[in-house]
Amino acid sequence: MVGGAMANILSSLAAIYDYELIKGNELWRFGVILLVILISMAAGKIVQFAIVNAAVRREQKDAKSIIPIFLRSISKPVTMAFLGIGLNISRGFVVFAKTTLVDQTIVMVSDGLNPAISDYWNKISLALIAFAFSWAAYKLVDIVDFYMCKLTSRTETKLDDMLVPVVRKSLRATIAIIAVLWIADGILELKIKAILLSAGVGGIAIALAAKDTVANFFGSITIFADRPFQIDDLVKIGDCYGQVEEVGFRSTKIRTLEGHLITVPNSQVANSMVDNVSKRPFIRRTSNITITYDAGPLGAQKAVEIIKDTLKDISEVNTNKDYLPRVYFNEFNDCSLNIYMSYWVKPTDWWLFNEVNERVNLEMMKRFAAEGIEFAFPTQTLYLKNEPQDGKKAPEK
Repeated sequence: MVGGAMANILSSLAAIYDYELIKGNELWRFGVILLVILISMAAGKIVQFAIVNAAVRREQKDAKSIIPIFLRSISKPVTMAFLGIGLNISRGFVVFAKTTLVDQTIVMVSDGLNPAISDYWNKISLALIAFAFSWAAYKLVDIVDFYMCKLTSRTETKLDDMLVPVVRKSLRATIAIIAVLWIADGILELKIKAILLSAGVGGIAIALAAKDTVANFFGSITIFADRPFQIDDLVKIGDCYGQVEEVGFRSTKIRTLEGHLITVPNSQVANSMVDNVSKRPFIRRTSNITITYDAGPLGAQKAVEIIKDTLKDISEVNTNKDYLPRVYFNEFNDCSLNIYMSYWVKPTDWWLFNEVNERVNLEMMKRFAAEGIEFAFPTQTLYLKNEPQDGKKAPEK
């Protein structure tokens, strides 16, 4: 029974060997091909490991050096390049049939694999090598990013900081497009030009579908030209209120005060009213302080003086002649005397602004209490008229 099974296996191997695709090639050749590919992959991994270790050692010596960025950028593409080289070398161990032209017909005159396989084999190996170089170029954009960040850190404006991610994404997109066209049309010969030229109707559909993308692209150009805000500015765009984190070709990312990250299309930013809160020189507070009518004219005058003195004692309250604190007794309300108060706080720190308001409020309460001035609150006085139980009017006195 075992002998019959072995006979079947041997007959199957013999059938495979006689198959026309491997005719003329001994089995050991395919073993060598597999061995070459495995050796090339292992060599690639070893080189990658050595490059990464060299990058780590360099970073420990000089963290700001560009060499570690270069080494890390090429570490992974190296493995792909070794695989492509190994695949190309292994092709030399295969016997391909020789052909001749007889009556305008290609005829094989020797045993071996179809010559067309050799051509495809070569194209695939070259495509892998080309992909490795393209991948390395894509990763090496980090070096450009490194130098741009270094240059922009020397300037006070943050507009150039907005350009860094845009330039980085643009370079990578350009490299990716060139790599695809180079590999597909130049190496694999897929006739990309003919495909693109024959896609007239499809091109129109793509153009219609991409109109929003084009609008967002021109919106980003408008943002960089008009400079309505910079990175880290606090802005309000429509219903979105928060800090600008990033400006790209398609959208602007805003971090709200609640911590949410909102992505706003650049076309919407360009067509909306942008309120740049960070550009205000001061933060203004306007409030109405109400006191009771019992205070009288002297109490109202004293309350105004107390508020003015309180604002003078706080250093963060702006005292510039164009932004002086304003305090007036301006209205007789239904149940209170109204004192209008307005002042500006510097610098434009929202939390400092709230801290200053707290200090102003507490100091006013202390001084008002010391002077016997009471804050007013809505009250009603109800007068009851005494009527006789029989319904008759009470006699007039």
